[in-house]
Amino acid sequence: MKEMTLEIGEPHPMAHNALLYIKVNMSLLDVEALASTALAGNRTAEICLSTYNRLLANKSVSDRYVLGLAWFLKELKNP
Repeated sequence: MKEMTLEIGEPHPMAHNALLYIKVNMSLLDVEALASTALAGNRTAEICLSTYNRLLANKSVSDRYVLGLAWFLKELKNP
């Protein structure tokens, strides 16, 4: 079987679904919890909060950051 890899600049095929998941599932309470955890020095929360803020500002966000935020949110919703 041939190894399949993404081309440079090609987004991961699930990045769009991850972004939709974030838009549908991210609540104000989640943002507050994320901000509080980030302020406490949690590196994952810091990165995810920064990613969320970039998305809100319509700035460019790498697919791996979108996928990471979606996974973090999924784990927050389903511990």
